Amino acid sequence: MLKTLKNAFKIKEIRSKIFFTLAMLVVIRLGSQLPTPGINSEYIRNWFANATATGGNTFNFLEAFTGGSFSRMSIFALSITPYITSSIIIQLLTIAIPKLEEMQRDGEDGRKKMAAITRYVTIALSVIESGAMAIGFGGQGLLTPFNGLTVIGTILILTAGSAVLMWIGERITDKGIGNGISIVLVINILSRLPEDIKSLYVQFVKSAANAGDIAGAVIAAVVILAIIVVMVAIVIILNDGVRKIPVQYAKKVQGRKLVGGQTSSIPLKVNTAGVIPIIFASSLMQFPLIISSFFYKGNGVWRKILNTINSENWCDPDQPVYSIGLLIYVILVIFFAYFYTSITFNPLEVAENMKKQGGFIPGIRPGKPTAEYLSKLLNYIIFIGVIGLIIIAVLPFFFNGVFNAEVSFGGTSLIIIVSVILETIKQVESQMLVRNYKGFLND
Repeated sequence: MLKTLKNAFKIKEIRSKIFFTLAMLVVIRLGSQLPTPGINSEYIRNWFANATATGGNTFNFLEAFTGGSFSRMSIFALSITPYITSSIIIQLLTIAIPKLEEMQRDGEDGRKKMAAITRYVTIALSVIESGAMAIGFGGQGLLTPFNGLTVIGTILILTAGSAVLMWIGERITDKGIGNGISIVLVINILSRLPEDIKSLYVQFVKSAANAGDIAGAVIAAVVILAIIVVMVAIVIILNDGVRKIPVQYAKKVQGRKLVGGQTSSIPLKVNTAGVIPIIFASSLMQFPLIISSFFYKGNGVWRKILNTINSENWCDPDQPVYSIGLLIYVILVIFFAYFYTSITFNPLEVAENMKKQGGFIPGIRPGKPTAEYLSKLLNYIIFIGVIGLIIIAVLPFFFNGVFNAEVSFGGTSLIIIVSVILETIKQVESQMLVRNYKGFLND
């Protein structure tokens, strides 16, 4: 990786793209520190502290995705989350709306139209979210003074902040390195990493050293490092793991020539759905907690249900009944892994396209038998991938419950960081390779 970056900086074109990306990231972090005018920062700090105490990792998860902007209520408080939500909504709607499905298949023009629709939905979601915060919290002390002008101003600023982040992400994609939206999300998550590492150090290493247990402090440091290394290794395996299905194309006569006969392959990633299953499952589990933190403060049966779905209470030896929520979470991850893969990869369509092009999988008849073979193989691959996802997602919950290791940096964040970094490095390598080919042709 370091060698790739070193070689990339030697190429002016790629070096300019890297510097442009870094400049945009600096703008993002500066914007994350700028408070929204009219916001009572003391109120939002107290509210967030109370909400974290009752919602636990729910709001730590939100802090990680916004890079701390939400608790500061900066101009980038909504972060890139409205765009991510919009992208997921549009992607799911392509199944139900034939017009969107046709648009998605309509080449570059279709993709541009889909991107435009995604932007409009992003702005709409930003207005709704910022409006809910401004109106819901404004009268409780968030806005000073609380009137129509400050509410409208807050909505406009927060919506504009989300739109600017979306624009920066798209500019990074066009003029920088990597997928801009993913990089914006990663820089927000990474901004919380030093605080999480410091928290783990103080809680386990420093506390043991202060108690005179030097050996315990060393063991704690080694264990923490080993856990992080193992999780990163699993993510890398999931990200790079591919099952290649060989495809043979029959020879046929075109004019006076005999063409075809070449061998290709269909690459099926082990982690076919990426981080989507975890995001969907986490969002579904956290939604009741976020809503209840706004409106409900009582006890009773509803409180027990909220405690069950609150990841803060999972794997707690003193309250094992609440770990039922972890089982529900695992079931949701498995469901969304199969569901999302089913809408992004259609074995029947792939089999039909292969048949039309004269391709076949050795030992498998074309058509329906090929589709059945692909479905069976895909289900097996999804199962392996989802097991890896569950391990990465559950490990932080286990250590939080058993050892009270509270950090905002979880399995979801780790998958996003490692995946985006690997994809960005691959893009740098491909751009260097393309440039070498161009240089060879020019010579």
